[in-house]
Amino acid sequence: MSDKKHTTTSGIEIKPLYTQAKPMDERPGEFPFTRGIQKDMYRGRLWTMRQYAGFSTAEESNKRYHYLLAQGTTGLSVAFDLPTQIGYDSDHEMADGEVGKVGVAIDSLKDIEILFEGILLKDITTSMTINATASILLAMYIALAKKQGADLKQISGTIQNDILKEYAARGTYIYPPKQSMRLITDIFEFCSKEVPKWNTISISGYHIREAGSTAVQELAFTLANGKTYLKAALDKGLDINVFAKRLSFFFNCHNNFFEEIAKFRAARRMWAKITKDLGATDEKAQMLRFHTQTGGSTLTAQQPLNNVIRVSNQAMAAVLGGTQSLHTNGYDEALSLPTESAAKIALRTQQIIAFESGVTDTVDPLAGSFFVENLTDEVEAAAWAYIDRIDAMGGSVNAIESDYMQNEIASASYQYQKEIESGERISVGVNKFTQQEEGLTEVFNIDDSIRKLQSEKLDYLKSTRDQVAVEKALQQLSEAAKGETNLMPLIIDAVEKYATLGEIADVFRASFGIY
Repeated sequence: MSDKKHTTTSGIEIKPLYTQAKPMDERPGEFPFTRGIQKDMYRGRLWTMRQYAGFSTAEESNKRYHYLLAQGTTGLSVAFDLPTQIGYDSDHEMADGEVGKVGVAIDSLKDIEILFEGILLKDITTSMTINATASILLAMYIALAKKQGADLKQISGTIQNDILKEYAARGTYIYPPKQSMRLITDIFEFCSKEVPKWNTISISGYHIREAGSTAVQELAFTLANGKTYLKAALDKGLDINVFAKRLSFFFNCHNNFFEEIAKFRAARRMWAKITKDLGATDEKAQMLRFHTQTGGSTLTAQQPLNNVIRVSNQAMAAVLGGTQSLHTNGYDEALSLPTESAAKIALRTQQIIAFESGVTDTVDPLAGSFFVENLTDEVEAAAWAYIDRIDAMGGSVNAIESDYMQNEIASASYQYQKEIESGERISVGVNKFTQQEEGLTEVFNIDDSIRKLQSEKLDYLKSTRDQVAVEKALQQLSEAAKGETNLMPLIIDAVEKYATLGEIADVFRASFGIY
């Protein structure tokens, strides 16, 4: 037998054989939910099949949404361009070269109206990957739902709204951490009363993993951030049994099949304990519900069709791990935004798993696997060790402000890359089984003329809106930002008057400062 040491990406040693595990009498749908949050899981209802989309203008993205809905997508996920994410209108000098590139450009309620033209918000769930400007985009979505005559108590969806991981791993923050936390808890409070089915935060490990963390770090840092949000909401006087039901999570599914499954099972068990320890008594407030996206950073520009297999492997792991919602990446995304054909294959991957593989027929297909049960325990123990360290620092905000999380992620990323470059870790088509490249014939490009189009729309909007009403709404928002009033009703009022995203973000820049 080979004496080579085998480890997961987190450095957990894998034994050659597992012949026992601790007895498991946990039931699915019951605390601590290791086996799944529903008693019958996918036998009762499949996960939501989402395809992340958004590029160029609202008009172009609207066409892609209608295409995806026609192909069988059951929920929309909106990608926003960088200027929208960091609070700049398309005509701002900071937006130059980035308008419409990595997502759709949204400057005002007018763009949201175009984005969802022909789509009734009461009939779909929408996930929006937006953080620093989440309050403004949510306000626009609510304003459109009101215009469509929807019952706000019934509309559902998710905003990412997870600013802590932006400081730790991604970088699209605007304001200092404490002021950013104020906007987040205002959203929690407002939605718990006015839009009760809306998931007010998607606590995200995805970008932590994309920045180079291990699976254990992704799990630990995400749950530590989640714990910080829980405490912030409790400090605001909110009831954990109400607001915790509207928290969701967003995880990456990377290449190591069994480690990823163990990570998802451990996550549910750990979150159930965290919420219970903080006072949650309602089981629905103890459940970790999560969306998964396959690993963008695992996609290779070399031999891009290999990514179809990678994505299938990762999607299967997410389903075996019990995800509530899934996005599968396009095979061409190492080169460009996904083409329509790549997006369709990604969606068909989910449909084949759902309807042909048989893995949905039983609740927890890997239950009782000696390997999976042991690995779940080991992943959990390693993640608790990180959380204990962060708690000792005073929580996630302190851990981020002292660069602890950032340094841990950077170190893991460096180690992973060293292993690829030395050949110790194999990446098929990159450092083994390489070949002379055959380029993709179809690559998706966004033209820089989008900025001109968006700027013209902004000029027209500003010449036709009621400027006095806009200035009054922005002034009221500015005054409220200096106090402790919940800002959401005032943000909604401003977007309904067609104040732009950049104008509202500038009010907060002036009131809160820039980080």
